[in-house]
Amino acid sequence: MTLSRRNFFKLTGLGAAAAATPGAFAQNAMPGSADAGRQAYPVQPIARLDALVVNQPLDFAYPDAGSACQLLRLGHAVPGGIGPQQDIVAYSILCPHMGCPTSYESSSRRYKCGCHFSVFDPEMGGQQVIGQATQDLPRVLLELDDDGSIRAVGMVGLVYGRQSNVMVQEVSA
Repeated sequence: MTLSRRNFFKLTGLGAAAAATPGAFAQNAMPGSADAGRQAYPVQPIARLDALVVNQPLDFAYPDAGSACQLLRLGHAVPGGIGPQQDIVAYSILCPHMGCPTSYESSSRRYKCGCHFSVFDPEMGGQQVIGQATQDLPRVLLELDDDGSIRAVGMVGLVYGRQSNVMVQEVSA
């Protein structure tokens, strides 16, 4: 069977449309969603409020050891921020374009991907500013305890390369 150029583009266009449809292949459980009971996010201590320095990222892994993230205290209120000044946020640092690690540049206050030059703004919810990526950086949901402990409790957005942020682990009998 020969596939004409026209039919090739029709088929690949249909595949691309299906892939771009939200929820077409996999859903990511969010706290409070119907799937949250099946795939609960771990609650993980990250740092103490009094140990954070403005504009200096703190590395951690969430929701598992294979997911590099950073916690930032930005020094002024930002969307989604927690803490007394609403200035503490955290993001997966894997670029949503192809999974390269991004790095925080304190002078520009942006995350930059060295592979394909995407730039993300942590002061605007991890929003993509420029580059090849088509999604914002996934944001780590945070909670602040009364004693000043900061905990990761969930994610908004899908970590690169995954069908679900919470990996299902098989238990052997």
